Amino acid sequence: MSSDPGTYTRRLAAGLAPEVLAAGPPPVPELAPPFAAHVARPDGADLDLVHRWMNLPHVAAHYDQAWPRERWAEEIAGHLAGDYARPFIVSLDGRPIAYVELYRAARDVVGRVYPSRPHDVGFHLAIGETEAVGRGIGVRLFGAFIDGIFAAEPACTRIVSEPDASNTAARRTDEKLGLRFLGEVDLPHKRAALFIAARTEADVPVLPA
Repeated sequence: MSSDPGTYTRRLAAGLAPEVLAAGPPPVPELAPPFAAHVARPDGADLDLVHRWMNLPHVAAHYDQAWPRERWAEEIAGHLAGDYARPFIVSLDGRPIAYVELYRAARDVVGRVYPSRPHDVGFHLAIGETEAVGRGIGVRLFGAFIDGIFAAEPACTRIVSEPDASNTAARRTDEKLGLRFLGEVDLPHKRAALFIAARTEADVPVLPA
């Protein structure tokens, strides 16, 4: 995603089918311990954490959203006001360590590169605390979200991960969790590796030829 908030948005605002609009926002999952998550607020301690994490070099290198605090306040408030995405602060053993965004893939540019369904949920993860990086926590955390999303929303049959094609760590996480690799796709802002966690084998999509 572009670091200039005025140049690009992933969210689709026009041409959406009624069933896509009717799906509403992504679910709020309950995570199995030792993880916990709450919907992030656009002020106070939550905003302080997200702003700090996103401006750390190891996060900024892949998330590309090293924005000022005020811009992050607007971003989180916008997510809460609409149906496209929900932002979360994730804790491990009671300590905040990561930021997660769940979004409706059918309302996102990624929904244009595969046959998306209205309730598909996309997943973005940024592990903010440096001591939590490189310890396998991302695999466990994403796995907890997959289980939590499927439990919270029976209509959701797919969870989408679309890391930058060059992000080998993120791709390795998806592979360890058994996500199905559909191929590399061109999005307006990056070349992505498209992975799907499907509820059943019948829910695995096939990319258009």
